[in-house]
Amino acid sequence: MPEPLGVYVHIPFCRRRCDYCAFATWTGLEALWERYVAACVAEAGERLPTFERPATSVFFGGGTPSLLPADLLARVLAAVEEAAGLAPGAEVTVECNPETVTASKLRAYRAAGVTRLSFGAQSMQPHVLASLGRAHRPESVRRAAELAGEAGFAGAYNVDLIFGAAGESVADWAATVEAALALAPPPAHVSAYALTVEPGTPLSRDPARHPDGDDQADKYAMADALLQAAGYGWYEISNWALPGAECAHNWLYWSEGEYAGVGCAAHSHAFLAVTAGDGARSAKRWWNVRTPERYCRLVEAGKTAEAAGEVLGPDERASEELMLSLRTRRGVPAEALPAELFEAGLVERRWLPLAPAVRARGWGQDPCAPEERAVLTLRGRLLANEVSLRLGSVPVGGGA
Repeated sequence: MPEPLGVYVHIPFCRRRCDYCAFATWTGLEALWERYVAACVAEAGERLPTFERPATSVFFGGGTPSLLPADLLARVLAAVEEAAGLAPGAEVTVECNPETVTASKLRAYRAAGVTRLSFGAQSMQPHVLASLGRAHRPESVRRAAELAGEAGFAGAYNVDLIFGAAGESVADWAATVEAALALAPPPAHVSAYALTVEPGTPLSRDPARHPDGDDQADKYAMADALLQAAGYGWYEISNWALPGAECAHNWLYWSEGEYAGVGCAAHSHAFLAVTAGDGARSAKRWWNVRTPERYCRLVEAGKTAEAAGEVLGPDERASEELMLSLRTRRGVPAEALPAELFEAGLVERRWLPLAPAVRARGWGQDPCAPEERAVLTLRGRLLANEVSLRLGSVPVGGGA
């Protein structure tokens, strides 16, 4: 079976910029939409065939992909399918801001081959949305969920939430999580992120609105309890899903898989030839120029949009893969962490089947046997960065 391949398409356009956002996004560039889409189509045609296999997941992120007319987004998806093909059962996701969702747009997505939606709800409290600089109201989220169900996305959409905004009480956060779970139809997946202060944003320039770490820890624990009680299992520190509804595209990132980026500021990751007798591989990671205007000019001139890149040796890849895997319910080999972390209750031992990536590489004596893994506890998830610093070297035959 060929290894998974993800395709990420960056749509950098927004109606307004949120106060906490440091992503490569721009407002007021509607006149560039057609030209930008044409450049993405051209880049997809050049880049994707080099991976020599169909995409198992496609993710339209941004920015606000749902701001584009549906036919433009469908044009890019068709170009991805033509250039690489879509594997059977491929996951195709579009990020949507609730206020941009319409019935006709979601029907058009469905007809084009989109299988999954991700709504940027952030909060279900109007004053918290205002604190974050968001443009929509809770009613927009409820309406978007209804339209998703009517368009055939029941059981196939995610809700993104953010906790820790100024003016958000613990009761506000509980009400947000409960309101997200009460959407009809309910989401299959919930992402809950701690608000972070990024340099250069309006939030960074307003210390009075900076989040409090202890408050965020309490809210994370509350979210975990509410979501797990409702049947959503955590599978990555900030992500919970109903059984079988995990995001395949994000799993690819956390597994250090291969992915191709299309669009300005999009990142790609590809394996290089095997350089060691044990099958360990180096990889290249690269990224495109940041601004959409420059991206269009380069593609139109027949030049690469690549801005820079780096080569990761086998040891660097193994280290990154360990740190990413530690954030998931898959955990890491138990021997990669010192005993005191188990004694402190930050991680716990579990016997799990060998990870698919490990089986694919032929690592381990018996690919059918379980492996003792170290998995973060709730307390460990709150201190994940500190636990990551204590990761030891991976023993021979191990892997993330």
